[in-house]
Amino acid sequence: MVALEQETRPVKGLKEVEEVISKAIKKIGAKKENELCKYLPMKSGGYMHHFTLKKMKIKQPQELAAIIEKHVVNVDRPVIIAPKQRAPRGSRKRRDHMNFTRMQLERMLSIARLAGDKEIITILSPKKSLASCKRELIQAIRHNKAEQELWNSYVEAVQAHQILANDPNYAFAQN
Repeated sequence: MVALEQETRPVKGLKEVEEVISKAIKKIGAKKENELCKYLPMKSGGYMHHFTLKKMKIKQPQELAAIIEKHVVNVDRPVIIAPKQRAPRGSRKRRDHMNFTRMQLERMLSIARLAGDKEIITILSPKKSLASCKRELIQAIRHNKAEQELWNSYVEAVQAHQILANDPNYAFAQN
């Protein structure tokens, strides 16, 4: 007998919620149940999502009925709740990143060379492969030229090659 009463309680709660929802829909002049969501505030901010409305209708009918009565039925003029503030699209992207043309990069590189700023030179210099660095370094040696920038790019290429050679995932991918 007790089990039968427990089974009928949610149905009774569901009927009450349906009545409250129909009153609220008539009051705001909505066509669909989902339009009620914009009048129901959430603790986290903004208004209730329509999935939450459906879920509460089944799992927490009394609580939903109380919220609807408080914010729609028992109020003279129901207020539409502003949506929850969200981060704008693309807000995680860096906005200070500048794209330069090849000519602009070469000009900035030549200015950095004239100023003698080695750090800026290494940042602006294009990354070369180990083979091309070796080739250019050998040519520079044959022409009796010593270029610090070329040597730095060779050292970077060797370090990158060693890191990749020691990485087991990279070695597996090469086989």
